[in-house]
Amino acid sequence: MFDIERWQEIFETIGKNKLRTFLTGLSVASGIFILVILLGFSTGIQKGVKTQFSRDAESKVNVWTGVTTKGYAGLNPGRRIQMHNSDLENVEQKFGEAIKDQTGLYNIWGGQVNYGNESGTYRIEGANYGQQFIENASLSAGRFLTQKDEDEGVKVAIIGQKVKNDLFKRSEAVGETIKIMGINFLVAGVFTDPGGEREESRIFIPLSTAQRVFNAGDKIRSMAFTIKMSENFDEAVALSAAVSQGIEDEIKSRYQIAPDDRSAVRVRYNLEEAKKIYSLIDTIRMVFWFIGIGTIIAGVVGVSNIMLIIVKERTKEIGIRKALGALPGSIIGMILQESIFITAIAGFLGLFLGVGLLEVVGPQIDSDFIKFPQVDFVTAISTVIILIVAGALAGYIPARRAANIRPIEALRDE
Repeated sequence: MFDIERWQEIFETIGKNKLRTFLTGLSVASGIFILVILLGFSTGIQKGVKTQFSRDAESKVNVWTGVTTKGYAGLNPGRRIQMHNSDLENVEQKFGEAIKDQTGLYNIWGGQVNYGNESGTYRIEGANYGQQFIENASLSAGRFLTQKDEDEGVKVAIIGQKVKNDLFKRSEAVGETIKIMGINFLVAGVFTDPGGEREESRIFIPLSTAQRVFNAGDKIRSMAFTIKMSENFDEAVALSAAVSQGIEDEIKSRYQIAPDDRSAVRVRYNLEEAKKIYSLIDTIRMVFWFIGIGTIIAGVVGVSNIMLIIVKERTKEIGIRKALGALPGSIIGMILQESIFITAIAGFLGLFLGVGLLEVVGPQIDSDFIKFPQVDFVTAISTVIILIVAGALAGYIPARRAANIRPIEALRDE
């Protein structure tokens, strides 16, 4: 514990070495400041990326089909692969244990929609009720599609917030009737989407209804699923990869597609992309730590040099203390206290400046891949620990040198 005399000695030491202490403290403060800013921005990058993935369910799997590019089983290339309801049922039957939500999709791009004197062109999507969870859509009014809507093929529509704002302005939309490509649909709900206006410029109707009114038979343009998440991220990625590969193989087998034909069937799962991005973020964060700690080390070396000078200037004082019975441990403690104090004061200054700057500037930064950079509690505590360790390391060598001073030689020192 510091007593009053000890504190007086520390401040006297700092007072005698004002310029050196200031320059060294500035180095430590700048190191902590840079570290805090870099770590704050790495957190901002992580938030931005997570926001991008939150637009859809993290475990989402998309399946599309296209045109074959290779001949296979006696069939020529150039065949357009068309999926049907039975494909969705088959996937659900074979991989149901791993699948949480599923939907078939039949899309109409650029469908004309009218309400009173207002009109617009939007994407119309025939979907199952699971689409709400696959898209991470939230309801701002009414309800979403239900299994009953699908079974009965009713003409209900769930419109995006952008559609509602365009067609209904400030009036309520739920319960009103809109015309989709000349066909009446009852608005049953309004949804919002993390993806913003682009995703909210869509209208969902029951898949069975879309297939009937648009003369699609049992055709679907794509399928989407969410995989049941495991608490272990790597296990969840492995499960998504296995299910995605299984779905691709199943469709290729059903439609006699070459196993290595990458254009005929395309399967994408979000967890694979998430793992790549999160690994990149971890690498960026490690680089930021490396740069920040490197800067701090430069400051620590400066503090250590100051303490060596202080030890040399106080050689006689240390000799007298040892002659009066001071133990080497007390000498080491004295030097370490001064070193930690100098480092802590400078470091906390850098920490407060860094956190303060992020608190002021952070809320203004809201781009696609950097959102609201800030320092969390764990980072702040880690920085404090680094300060204490840095101060101890900076003072250790000077402290050992002071403890090894022989009283007789110290008293002869001029």
